[in-house]
Amino acid sequence: MTNGKEGESKGFYRLSWLQRIGFGSGDLAQNLIYQTVCMYLLLFYTNVYGLEPSQAAFMFLIVRVVDVLWDPLVGTFVDKHNPRLGKYRAYLLLAGLPLTGFAILCFWNGFSGSLLYAYVTYVGLSMLYTLINVPYGALNASLTRDTAEITTLTSVRMFLANTGGLAVAYGIPKLVAALSSDGLTNTCESASAWFTTMAIYGVCGLLLLVFCFSQCRERVVMDAKETVNVKVSDLWVEFVRNRPLRVLAFFFITAFAMMAVGNSAGSYYMIYNVHGTPSQMANFMALGSIPSFIFMPLVPWIKKKIGKRTMFNVFLSVAIVGMAMLYAISVVPALKSQIWLVYVAQFVKSTGVIVATGYMWALVPEVISYGEYTTGRRISGIVNALTGIFYKAGMALGGVVPGLVLACVGFDNTNQTTQSPLAEQGILWLVAVIPALLLFLAMFIISKYEIDDATIQAYNKEIERKQL
Repeated sequence: MTNGKEGESKGFYRLSWLQRIGFGSGDLAQNLIYQTVCMYLLLFYTNVYGLEPSQAAFMFLIVRVVDVLWDPLVGTFVDKHNPRLGKYRAYLLLAGLPLTGFAILCFWNGFSGSLLYAYVTYVGLSMLYTLINVPYGALNASLTRDTAEITTLTSVRMFLANTGGLAVAYGIPKLVAALSSDGLTNTCESASAWFTTMAIYGVCGLLLLVFCFSQCRERVVMDAKETVNVKVSDLWVEFVRNRPLRVLAFFFITAFAMMAVGNSAGSYYMIYNVHGTPSQMANFMALGSIPSFIFMPLVPWIKKKIGKRTMFNVFLSVAIVGMAMLYAISVVPALKSQIWLVYVAQFVKSTGVIVATGYMWALVPEVISYGEYTTGRRISGIVNALTGIFYKAGMALGGVVPGLVLACVGFDNTNQTTQSPLAEQGILWLVAVIPALLLFLAMFIISKYEIDDATIQAYNKEIERKQL
């Protein structure tokens, strides 16, 4: 085991605020791309690029199937190798530049309507995102074992991740509309505006990845000789024997499916159900991130007061209430024209989603330590590949469902202002009903997670004692 200074020899490192911010900036960088894809790529494909919703839905499914094959290979490779620039942080640089390039190309309309071009660029983007995201997830567990420090680190990370989400949710519609010749975001005439906007966001993300690389150092990692025998099949072995990991993995599926469905449908909801302007769409989408700046800094205090299981239940319930409000506002004629009520409902929903799905990342180091405690092997890359597979399975579900629902309700991608009542109802189900059902399932799944803070702290202390 790699150890630090004498006073930190047991692995319970405390990080400076610059290091915490530096680590969190990696998620900020990734969200400038990831959130753009989640929120707007389907809209770009159907209304700007010219794909049918069913074509886009099937493509999203194929991309996630590729991810299921690719993620374990990346996780195994990361665990087995030790690049000169750092076991995990090196990939921030090695994959950062090509990731930026593919992200920009995904929003280029040079081959308008070409399904092949869409497949090549989106598959490439997804594979490169994995090449950064898996080692970045493992980087979290390599910085310290201290549970309180990991909670703080996760809060900072989620705060900055949601800063990226806010920059995307609010900034993308504003910038695209400003750069578009017709002032809209969902027409063929806005194609060049989308390309320019993604280029700006991609370059900013690349610079943030470089900053993250400069501030992070792996200090809790297994020696090379202890990971030389790591293989792809370890992924299945770890999944079978690590019960907390299984619980977390299935929670990831439902949570990310919920977010993917709701995020991709949000822009359609504001355009066709609310008949909002690009400015109002920007406000609505921004409210998906704003609660993080209020509540994520309070997560360590909230968790200390009520415990993490209760915290999950409370905030998942808050999210369901917000979704119920969105549905009620949209079906009651007297409320439908009140845009401020739509904003309130979105804020309530987002508050619950942000805290619950933000804190779940703090559980990943716990299941890694649980695995090390029971087997003596700290295979962070494998564990993060597993969580990656499952959150991408959720993303697959969340990516396929909107396209299929839109196809089933007769969505007309040539109409930029109105849709049939059935299509509007389908969009409403995507925004409120389907995500709420997924959240009920998520509440049941996370109730099976049994590791509390005292237990994981005891595991970590015992691991370090054995290694002295």
